[in-house]
Amino acid sequence: MTFAGKVVLVTGSTTGIGEACARAFAESGAKVMVSGRHERRGGDVVRELRAAGGSAEFAAADLRAAGACERLVGDTIERLGGLDVLVNNAGILYTADALGTSNEQWLDTMAVNVNALFYLSRAAVKHMKAAGGGAIVNVASEWGLNGEAQHVAYCASKGAVIQITRCMALDHARDNVRVNSVCPGEIHTRMVDDILAKRGGDPAQNLRELASGIPMRRLAHPMEVARCVHFLASDLASYVTGANLCVDGGNDATAGPYP
Repeated sequence: MTFAGKVVLVTGSTTGIGEACARAFAESGAKVMVSGRHERRGGDVVRELRAAGGSAEFAAADLRAAGACERLVGDTIERLGGLDVLVNNAGILYTADALGTSNEQWLDTMAVNVNALFYLSRAAVKHMKAAGGGAIVNVASEWGLNGEAQHVAYCASKGAVIQITRCMALDHARDNVRVNSVCPGEIHTRMVDDILAKRGGDPAQNLRELASGIPMRRLAHPMEVARCVHFLASDLASYVTGANLCVDGGNDATAGPYP
């Protein structure tokens, strides 16, 4: 799957799944815009991609700021010459039930996980439609399909991402703009490490216990999600739009904890 000559914007790409996506697209010849709030880490990622022979730039962005999403899309088009693929990966997570979720945490979650994704997609579609087509891949979550205790805001936001994916796919199918999402399960990222750290105890044991409830008995590497994003954005998925691809080691196929 080659992306030679294509421009790809990946939000939240200074770490985890987003960084893996940036690497996957850069390795296949795309010009990649790395984006996130952490400028030093973003610069590191760009240098690593370039050292491996890839083409990459960095744009710092706090997607909660007014107009930031539109500016990021515009900056990508101006600096890299267009926009063929948007990967909406940026996201935040608070661990709490409804009573423990503050108004600020709720609004913050929706601002990043839902509002920014919508604003970015709207701006991208405007350009892609005029250019003759493109692809958007949203990073949702299995928790947007099934829910998870103590994560009401995050689960609600990821459920919204799945519905935005479906609706925009229908709205823009005739514009040659495909919109799909991936629904990752337990991926070994910094976010997962942070959640497990709050439990205390031995980190390695916590990971083993988490993996024990997954049919494949392991957590995924971020690149395993990135490869699915890469496929959905590619011409190999030219007849796929409005799909939500579970990348969860079999979790969504179960009716409860896997024995």
